[in-house]
Amino acid sequence: MPHIELDPQLPGIRALFAYRPETAQPLGLLAETLLRGPSSLSVGERELIASVVSKGNDCTFCSSSHGAAAAAALGEDLEVVAAAWHDLDRAPVSAKVKALLRVALAVRESGKAVTPELVEAARAEGATDAEIHDTVLIAAAFCMYNRYVDGLATVAPPELSAYRGMGEQLYEQGYLRR
Repeated sequence: MPHIELDPQLPGIRALFAYRPETAQPLGLLAETLLRGPSSLSVGERELIASVVSKGNDCTFCSSSHGAAAAAALGEDLEVVAAAWHDLDRAPVSAKVKALLRVALAVRESGKAVTPELVEAARAEGATDAEIHDTVLIAAAFCMYNRYVDGLATVAPPELSAYRGMGEQLYEQGYLRR
């Protein structure tokens, strides 16, 4: 049960955005910029970073909704996302994406957990400085989003299948309400 009065029909951050539209706009713009703006990382790769960080933070709503968006963007099923959540070494993603996900998971522990070795490993797999930058910023932002969503105990359906349509909508329409 949410800690504040929210629309019970809206899950996760959607309820919070409806509650405070004035904060929804800049937070939505940040997500749009990070996940859909110009980047050499694909939308699917960036959504996967957001989802893996959110899973590491035990945020059901964000890990599931962004996992579904990653699956839609990558043209994959949710099993690819679940593999990245549970066994990164065996996940069917590129070595570069695995290295960037390791950087992102370090960010969720602490910014200081991002070591020169993690950065060099990402570079060795072909990651650019811009991709490393974007990975760190996505991970840091999603730590904030996760704490916002869970800190107010928003509603989050437990079954992953409930997020498929939401993920497709995020992929197709983005994060800005027009």
